[in-house]
Amino acid sequence: MAFAKDYIDSLLQRGRHHFTMADMVLALQKSPDQVYRALKRLISRGQLASPQRGFYVSVPPEYHSLGCLPPEQFIPQLMAFTGESYYLALLTAAQFHGSAHHFPQRFQVMVTKPRSSIVCGKVHVDFFVRKNLDKITTVTKTTPRGYVRLSSPEATALDLVGYARSAGGLDHVATVLSELWEVMDPAKLLEESKKSPLSWVQRLGFILESVSASDITSILQSYIQEHAHRVTPLDSSLSITGAKRCSRWKVAINTEIEADL
Repeated sequence: MAFAKDYIDSLLQRGRHHFTMADMVLALQKSPDQVYRALKRLISRGQLASPQRGFYVSVPPEYHSLGCLPPEQFIPQLMAFTGESYYLALLTAAQFHGSAHHFPQRFQVMVTKPRSSIVCGKVHVDFFVRKNLDKITTVTKTTPRGYVRLSSPEATALDLVGYARSAGGLDHVATVLSELWEVMDPAKLLEESKKSPLSWVQRLGFILESVSASDITSILQSYIQEHAHRVTPLDSSLSITGAKRCSRWKVAINTEIEADL
């Protein structure tokens, strides 16, 4: 079934590493069954991978051991295929901003509605939900296959606090923030905070202060004092009974944070 390889090679010559089964059926005027069998054979040889049903990526020799393209090289195209808004988030975004501390084991993407994780070879992609995703500030980074969208440093900081369990816990979040704050802008952080739950902002302010990033927290403190009317737990999974209160951030300190500085 050389027709499949010829089709894929023609795409590669144009710098395109992704396609859909429907694309191939239409271009070659073959039956879906013929195309499916041809694609399955190329997958078995490690030349193709399918992160999602009906969506395929070519796997160059340098990525054969990975069994897929790196996720930043196909997630934008996959999201365009599905018509979903997205941005790279949490530890993945922090890594792009130079603040991951440790290389994240799983690729993290924010979307607007629940979505199953992707396993493609050794690539694992987890999805998280923010309903107001389209209001969150993003930036673009260049990849070998084009551009990818990720949360701004300020939005990344808030997401890390809001999804702390998925970011390795509060200790790890504090460690990442100890590096990330250096590329954050106080005015932009305030604007991003207005798009997030107040409890996230309270926790973020407290954690930033705990990692000696108080240079950028004064503007947040004024915002919290004006708008936050109740104490929020530092760790939302634990009781606040008997916990000390931080009046500046209106946080109940019901756990200790130990950043790896």
